[in-house]
Amino acid sequence: MAFMVKHVVGGQLKNLTGGLGEEKPEAEKTDAAAQGMTQEEFEQYQQQLEEEKQEREANFAQKKAERATVRSHFRDKYRLPKNETDETQIQQAGDDVVLPTELAKMIAEDGQEEASKQSVFGHLSSIQNVDMDQLKDKAQATLEDLKKQTESCSLM
Repeated sequence: MAFMVKHVVGGQLKNLTGGLGEEKPEAEKTDAAAQGMTQEEFEQYQQQLEEEKQEREANFAQKKAERATVRSHFRDKYRLPKNETDETQIQQAGDDVVLPTELAKMIAEDGQEEASKQSVFGHLSSIQNVDMDQLKDKAQATLEDLKKQTESCSLM
């Protein structure tokens, strides 16, 4: 019961006096002691945290540079204006910027698709409702007819 009275009245009395006269020695503890470590352990812990932070920042910069490389590749591919922030991110990362293998494969496949689209058959296949096999068969049949006609021609 005394505890309850002290707790109820003590809190109000402390608020009234502003907490004067009572200073706890716990406030004087260092950060290391507050966490239950010696000063040496605390310094090692802080150093480890700093190293992890630097590693995360380096990985983040690497990822940003990889993304910037991909964006600059597509800007070159589609002839869009260059972005200076991408180029500075790539330069900050140095020569370590390498496209992930999956993206490199996708880019290579895009290049192959573009090469096939630049051919005549590529343009025809992009037109809807065109059966390429039927078109090839008709072309071969027409070519064979022309050969037969030229063989039977008396001028040739």
